[in-house]
Amino acid sequence: MSAEGFELGLNSFGEVATDGDRVLSDAETLRLIVEEAQLAESVGLDVFSVGEHYREGHNDSATPVLLAAIATATERIRLGTSVTVLSTNDPVRLYHEFSTLDAVSNGRAQLVLGRASATESFPLFGYDLADYEQLFEEKLDLFVRLQREDPVTWSGTVRSPLVEQRLHPRMRPGGIPTWIGVGGSPHSVIRAARYGLPLMLAIIGGRPQRFAGHVDLYHRALAQYGHSAQPVGQHSLGLVADTDEEAAETWWRYWQPLVRQMARERGFYKPTWERYKAEIDTGALFVGSPETVAQKIATMTRDLRLSRFDLKYDVMHLPRQARARSIELLGREVAPRVRELLAKEPTHV
Repeated sequence: MSAEGFELGLNSFGEVATDGDRVLSDAETLRLIVEEAQLAESVGLDVFSVGEHYREGHNDSATPVLLAAIATATERIRLGTSVTVLSTNDPVRLYHEFSTLDAVSNGRAQLVLGRASATESFPLFGYDLADYEQLFEEKLDLFVRLQREDPVTWSGTVRSPLVEQRLHPRMRPGGIPTWIGVGGSPHSVIRAARYGLPLMLAIIGGRPQRFAGHVDLYHRALAQYGHSAQPVGQHSLGLVADTDEEAAETWWRYWQPLVRQMARERGFYKPTWERYKAEIDTGALFVGSPETVAQKIATMTRDLRLSRFDLKYDVMHLPRQARARSIELLGREVAPRVRELLAKEPTHV
């Protein structure tokens, strides 16, 4: 990937922010996210994405609505999801939501589809976790066909069939950019290749280079299925501050409780300071000064042959001032520096 074609974006999970000693309300946090998307556009970032979660402290449960609000407040930045839990969404409704978003944003909509690592949406919407794989497989097939065919006839086991169905508003020809989010499953990598869809690697711990084999598998599978080369992106957590010390100290205060909870719920590693520093130095945390973060993004881009990197910038109770400064530095200093580094040593897919 050349420096000119590389994209740098932001991911929000709608996590509640603080202002001084005060925790913002859910409504204030949502309005803050709209402001942050405006800031991201003003500093030249390429993409702003919002997740989909249904747990305490997260306010991204109605992602298309929030993205539509952002669309009316911005003009250029592309708008997407850092994850859409397709398994517990209806593909027809999802199509309508994102064809509408694409229309009102003048062609800026995209999304990342995932099976869900957090599974609160399954009981919330009445789905059985035993159907985890089948739900995603069938709904992905339908969603892709809705984008690529008009009309659509389809039948499966997870929803009622469609017969010669046309949906409106129509998406642009071929549909909107639709990435498949992968957390480590080779089967998911092959699925993305089978449909000829871009691949988004969700890397939240450990050395990102361990995903190089997944990228190789993806490109081989694309060729075997007869598809042209597709983009590969990376989603990781982090914070940019004026100095490495400030970034590390700030992020530690808010990242440690998050990882402690993940350790209890999902068997994640314990958040010791030594492990934290290792994650910053060689792992999946992009925490530091603009130069430190730019060097690390450029390295990952070459090692994994990335076309896009998204920084998940919000974490529970991180002060709004730190969030804003991180966005500002990412756009004004990190992004041009990454492109400068990639221009000296381009990545070739």
